[in-house]
Amino acid sequence: MKPKLTYLAYALAWSALRYMPAPMAYSLMQFVADRVTKSNVAGVVRLRKNYARVHPEYSESQLEAAVKAGMRSYLRYWCDTFRLPSWSDKRIISSVTVTNEEFLREPLAAGLGCIVSLPHAGNWDHAGAYFCKTGAPVVTVAEHLEPEKLFRKFVSYRESLGMEVLDASSRSLAMLSQRLRANRLVALVADRDLSRSGVNVEFCGGPARMPGGPALLSIQTGAPLITAFVSYTPSGLHIHFDEAIPVPEEGSTSEKVAMMIQETARRLEEHLKENIIDWHMLQRIWVDGDFVER
Repeated sequence: MKPKLTYLAYALAWSALRYMPAPMAYSLMQFVADRVTKSNVAGVVRLRKNYARVHPEYSESQLEAAVKAGMRSYLRYWCDTFRLPSWSDKRIISSVTVTNEEFLREPLAAGLGCIVSLPHAGNWDHAGAYFCKTGAPVVTVAEHLEPEKLFRKFVSYRESLGMEVLDASSRSLAMLSQRLRANRLVALVADRDLSRSGVNVEFCGGPARMPGGPALLSIQTGAPLITAFVSYTPSGLHIHFDEAIPVPEEGSTSEKVAMMIQETARRLEEHLKENIIDWHMLQRIWVDGDFVER
């Protein structure tokens, strides 16, 4: 799709779905999800392969049911995204439940800052808005998208929810370090990084790469690194936090980063074994080819 058409498609969805009655909007997106699943486009093929890596024990029917539910969850994310700007603060807050929220609140109360590593699951924008509205403004990083006009629209959208959005660049780590030393909450989506700077991890029985930034920030600033998994409930979101990952006492910085990121991968694997359908990973994540032929 040409850049101009891409922008127009998103802009149209933002306008139409935002003001459409909620039952109609979500029913429409569920219909679209089912049609896309049946068409078996590249993203659906990749989602199926990713789910099969996490759950190799699934039968074909179980896997297909999970993929259908996963695409519905993914389109629910987009419907929420297009409608969130019109939600009241009360609705944003009341539709979120949290487990172990003290793992995030206590470091901020102590002036340490806090780093949250989370996957592409549930609706991370809604989760970020919840913390912005409850006294913990979020700083995050956005990958630069094309066209530029669409990237700016997404930045404006997240800023309207209360977040500070930094453009991913060579200076983003330095800027995030500054924010952490100013006792801010830094949230980073960190379940995929196929760049040369990615950290090699063992994930669901195979080799993958994930970004080392969350661990490096924790080592450099002393801010705790905690992990989160965001999932959908019938009426909103649930956020589950796991305790801080300790910085290893021995090893080089790169070795410490590798050990900490391996722990984030282990935790993510545990959560995905319990809830795969809210993981919206329609891109490649493992680096050894496809593990299961379906």
